[in-house]
Amino acid sequence: MTNRSLPESNLPESRPPESRFPTSMRAWIVETPGPIDGAPLRLVEMPVPRPGPGDLLVKVRVCGVCRTDLHLAEGDLTPRAPSVVPGHEVVGDVVAVGPGVDGARVGSTVGIAWLRRTCGMCAACRRGAENLCRASEYTGWDAHGGYAEYATVPAAYAYDLPLGYSDAELAPLLCAGIIGFRALRRADLPPGGRLGIYGFGASAHLAAQVAMADGAVVHVLTRSVAAQRLALDLGVASAAGAADAPPEPLDAAILFAPAGELVPVALEALDDGGTLAIAGIHLTDIPVLNYQRHLFRERQVRSVTANTREDGREFMAAAARHRIHVTTTPYPFDAADQALRDLAADRVNGAAVLVMP
Repeated sequence: MTNRSLPESNLPESRPPESRFPTSMRAWIVETPGPIDGAPLRLVEMPVPRPGPGDLLVKVRVCGVCRTDLHLAEGDLTPRAPSVVPGHEVVGDVVAVGPGVDGARVGSTVGIAWLRRTCGMCAACRRGAENLCRASEYTGWDAHGGYAEYATVPAAYAYDLPLGYSDAELAPLLCAGIIGFRALRRADLPPGGRLGIYGFGASAHLAAQVAMADGAVVHVLTRSVAAQRLALDLGVASAAGAADAPPEPLDAAILFAPAGELVPVALEALDDGGTLAIAGIHLTDIPVLNYQRHLFRERQVRSVTANTREDGREFMAAAARHRIHVTTTPYPFDAADQALRDLAADRVNGAAVLVMP
């Protein structure tokens, strides 16, 4: 993987940052979380952020629209910062750096993802499970994200990006792709195994391709007819309704839909010793499980909590090796609220992406 650089003529001049950038920018904020039809997002003018010690300042090119953004806007996740700017699938150009960062990074293209900062000192961080750090911070939740013209990111948490993809294709890789990759790991899919995927949006359509590239047989279960067609076009073995039984027992399953009622459905589809990984940050209540039907014979359920940077780096390397087909639906930056409404109504095919003017 190699940093993509701006042409030399586009590199910022060596002047103080305040003389090179506008003082204000347009950004979408979560003003009053609630139903998306109640317009919880508002487009505002706000100051361009300044990069602090160890930070990069990034001029945003595109930002993916994630279901986590929808949960934040609707109040399923409580914002951790007042009037927070959502968005954590950002592709953009480094235009300035804070103290302690090599100025050579100015001009490169980087990705900003969900995981923003960890303490590096707790037991979880020391054992390589930084996704479980209790002091972890997240882009677009604890700090302003990419539904804006500029964003900052700690340099140690910015990603180099694989070549061969457009900006719009890269954006979903930064959360949908990484989380799907971690969910595959949590599902303990054996080599050449049978994988069931419940829900088939941005993350699922990427995870399915990684699994198939590694030899898995993939069955997709989703209520969306358009998503079923996309899954079949991508080469999965079968596609049916979310509550349907797959055509064969599953070695592993991943639940991407935030629908707790599908947990017993997926567990019942597992073969002996199978694992169900639940990939979302939010899930509706799970109905009562029957031990004999759903869990006996060593079936198990695992949650997926964020990701580590190592997950992200390994997934980006996999995306560089295998040309993943990324299905996107572009929206102009001014239509971020509409993108979330369409996502809530399952009108988005693949991943929605906000494109800057």
